Amino acid sequence: MRYNTSATQAYDLLQKGQAVLIDVREAEEFKQEHIAYALSVPLSQFEESLVQLQIPEDKAIIFQCLKGKRGEMACARVQGIEKFKNDILNIEGGIDGWKEAHLPIVQSQPTAGVKIPVQRQVLMIMGSLIATLILIGGSASYIAAVFALALAFSGLTGWCGLAMMLQKMPWNKS
Repeated sequence: MRYNTSATQAYDLLQKGQAVLIDVREAEEFKQEHIAYALSVPLSQFEESLVQLQIPEDKAIIFQCLKGKRGEMACARVQGIEKFKNDILNIEGGIDGWKEAHLPIVQSQPTAGVKIPVQRQVLMIMGSLIATLILIGGSASYIAAVFALALAFSGLTGWCGLAMMLQKMPWNKS
């Protein structure tokens, strides 16, 4: 069974030991702040990582992201994995909803320099490339269309080669 749950309902299930919380945001987002109970399983590495977890069938699996959309995607994906017979929940509003309910989170200590999350880096690079190619016009517009389709594919599947490459760059290392 899959449905949305409020942050307070999720908190109650976690307090009672009746659920496992999985944060599907990227590792850098998780490092900046996360819910204390959460396991980090980024949506970009979802299927491989989730199957390795030994989650008892009697515990609900609660997914959480920033605002709830990636959590919904995780719910849909886990229903396609036959191994999981658990109740599947998504926290409405993600970690933002959790904070609005005044529930505890773990925040990292600020480090020198500002780190831009990898997903935002992808959006900035792709947006700049597409805009530039459209402004150039002509056959460059076809190249812009290919980049736009790649971005749409990434959004639909949760897999982004550019994000994986950017995560390996020195400025994204801890």
